[in-house]
Amino acid sequence: MAAEPKATSAAHEEETVDTEAFKAPAKAAVVPKGRPAKKAKTAGAGEAGPVKLLAGGNPQIAKADGDAPVQAYIAAMPGWKRDLGQRLDALIVRNVPGVQKAVKWNSPFYGIEGQGWFLSFHVFTHYVKLSFFRGASLRPLPPGGTERSKDARWIDIREGDPLDEAQITAWVKQAAAAPGWIP
Repeated sequence: MAAEPKATSAAHEEETVDTEAFKAPAKAAVVPKGRPAKKAKTAGAGEAGPVKLLAGGNPQIAKADGDAPVQAYIAAMPGWKRDLGQRLDALIVRNVPGVQKAVKWNSPFYGIEGQGWFLSFHVFTHYVKLSFFRGASLRPLPPGGTERSKDARWIDIREGDPLDEAQITAWVKQAAAAPGWIP
């Protein structure tokens, strides 16, 4: 097994991604704090320039409700993580009719109107964390979680890991049916 390269200060340098190819991030829809938007509003926040990648390659996308900022986030995900983000987004949309989307705290959030947010994912250096906010109620229990994480559970997906779409689909459906998290 090859040793993983040691992190250096260069690993924390900011990177940028040209967003001309995905210039349609949405203006934030006006909704009550922490609630999914009623409708995804798209408009031209097309003034978007390069997207700043934070530590670990996590895209810095302005907080906004709707599909467009989530798609901008996914498009800015580096390398293999972009394909994973596209697969996760498509799986969620396919299995949760009327799912609401937003970008909050530099992460895509998925929710149900009137119920709150049920999951999010976030880019880290070596993996993407798929978090279920009420994951302690899911069966089987997702593998990630600590005593401090309370109800949240997650799965860390690394490059080359097989994606168990059947299991993730089951968790997504269970999570969407339960009351969500309202910040």
